Amino acid sequence: MKRKLLLAGSILVLVTLACSVEFAVPEQKTPTQEGSIFDSGVTAYGFFPTPPDVSTESMVQHIQSMSKHADVILFQEHIPWLELAQNPDAESQTITNLQGLVQFVSGHGLEPVFIVDPLNGFNRREFKGLPPALAGGNFGTPEIRSAFKNFALRLVREFRPRYIGLASEINTYLDAHPDDVENYLSLYRETYSAIKTEAPDTQVFVTFQWDDLNNLGAFNDGSPYQTKWEQIEAFEPQLDLWVISSYPCFFFDRAADVPSNYYTPLLARTQKPIAVAEGGCSSVPLDIQSGSEQDQIDYLRAVDEQLGGERLDFWIYLIFSDLNMNAFIPLMLEQGEGESIETLSYFASLGLVQVDGTPKPALAVWDEIRAGKSP
Repeated sequence: MKRKLLLAGSILVLVTLACSVEFAVPEQKTPTQEGSIFDSGVTAYGFFPTPPDVSTESMVQHIQSMSKHADVILFQEHIPWLELAQNPDAESQTITNLQGLVQFVSGHGLEPVFIVDPLNGFNRREFKGLPPALAGGNFGTPEIRSAFKNFALRLVREFRPRYIGLASEINTYLDAHPDDVENYLSLYRETYSAIKTEAPDTQVFVTFQWDDLNNLGAFNDGSPYQTKWEQIEAFEPQLDLWVISSYPCFFFDRAADVPSNYYTPLLARTQKPIAVAEGGCSSVPLDIQSGSEQDQIDYLRAVDEQLGGERLDFWIYLIFSDLNMNAFIPLMLEQGEGESIETLSYFASLGLVQVDGTPKPALAVWDEIRAGKSP
């Protein structure tokens, strides 16, 4: 087993960074769920929308290529704390920008899944983008609570998604801030209830960092593989499916070392549907993680063999393409994210294709798994 570390959780900040380029499509009606992959009775497969380069052209080409290997796309959106603080239906540039991108991906056959993300994707011990007036706040702060709830409601009203998450890898934040647990749980329940009133068929969840939940991460308070089930079960019964993320190459010397029963306890613990909202392995090793083209294949096989089946609603592999760090570094410096460049580098080679679009061996395995679950 590899050294313990505080896993940053994801490169979700990149979605905001990459999509900050000017992007628009002709105004059209918001897509509906007619012909939804989620009505087919099989697992939906997808990625985040993060392109390999920082340009509109890269985004367009990326979505076009990705659509041949995916059914869904996951938008993990940071909260615009001031735009919707008072009213979920207020004018919002964040929503306007998202409408264009959602319309574009829907036109390529990709159905959106949403996660409301109040936290910093590079450090889930802290909030992302809080204005100065809210600095130092927590999930008990009234203004934070109203913005969180209003943003979730606005996403539901605008896009009528089949699935919406109310925070990502929340256990990593709650481990670090035990005094804020009840504040978040009450906010989650309030928002869950409001969403169900607005859209009863929308399935609501929150994601849990599986490796940390199993005491392999920095906040271990038990023996390895002693799963902290209480952190998930605290959300019941207002939890429509159980959703995890997992990056085993940060915790194991090889993906092949992942135990054959590493993920299966999830199926035994609940009878509800499950999903994987992010994860992957690098195709190259770095100082704090293993990685190889074979590791990517072994990761995909482990998830499929242990969780694949009719109860797996969707599976999101973090990024379709590797990232061109030479393009992302200047943008991150410009946007004040310089301290996160090293963290980002650990995720830059997780893609199933190289920056220039050349497929890695794992892409064929991903396609094989996806094709095997087709109706």
